[in-house]
Amino acid sequence: MLWRVDSAEAAEQWWHALGPARQGTLLPGWTSTTWSLVLLRAFGVEPDSEAARQAVGLVRENVRWEHGAEPFFSREAEPCINGRTVALGAYFAVDVARIVERLLGERMADGGWNCEQESGSTRGSFHTTIDVLEGLLEYESAAGGAPAVADARLRGQEYLLEQRLFRRLSTGRTIDQDRKTDSPAAWTQFSYPPFWHYDVLRGLDYLRAAGVPPDDRVAEAIDLVRSKRDADGRRPLENPHPGELHFPSTTAKESPAGGTPCGPCACSGGMSSGR
Repeated sequence: MLWRVDSAEAAEQWWHALGPARQGTLLPGWTSTTWSLVLLRAFGVEPDSEAARQAVGLVRENVRWEHGAEPFFSREAEPCINGRTVALGAYFAVDVARIVERLLGERMADGGWNCEQESGSTRGSFHTTIDVLEGLLEYESAAGGAPAVADARLRGQEYLLEQRLFRRLSTGRTIDQDRKTDSPAAWTQFSYPPFWHYDVLRGLDYLRAAGVPPDDRVAEAIDLVRSKRDADGRRPLENPHPGELHFPSTTAKESPAGGTPCGPCACSGGMSSGR
């Protein structure tokens, strides 16, 4: 069922239609409050529209995290969630300075971030780092470029570049095992929406948005994106992430162009390898 949410009454009907199992803060994916806001931002909803202000205001005043019952725009325990929340807060004009301050203190020695840091991890995570980088970039755009924020973001950005977006720093080999999911890494397969998952296209899209100058270290990643282009100039949806969605999404089997068109990402001129 699809709802046109253009009034408070329609919004209430839509919310109740989801049912308790789909009304969480972070869980379930991908219909909870967090992922609904992530989708609204990704789809380019006007953040200062009346409907957006009302919806985000209700989240700010009423929604709390499952872990610790902290207010939504206060903070959560994990940097991946906090990075995402910073991106949402900055986009929808909510003060998230306290979360940013916490993230700056959680950056690891290699420049990245990792949600498993509290469990003893000493290395950054691609999944966590991309969430934090996107959040800090959105925050800089909205609040201005505080030197400490820019420095942390640039170091985290270097974490991705040093590994050429999908290779091990120690051996140069393609990362073939995802420590987060304990399954084969699928970072060379593209998805949309990516939700919390990292892939090469998402990494390139961040670099494009950040205005990163040409860098030979992304040449291989750009070639990978180019290689997947079909006759219509689009790329396949290769890795849809399991979970319930608010509305049907085109699947890889339905259309070879069912995923994300490259748009302004690196392979279409927003950033080049410098070659």
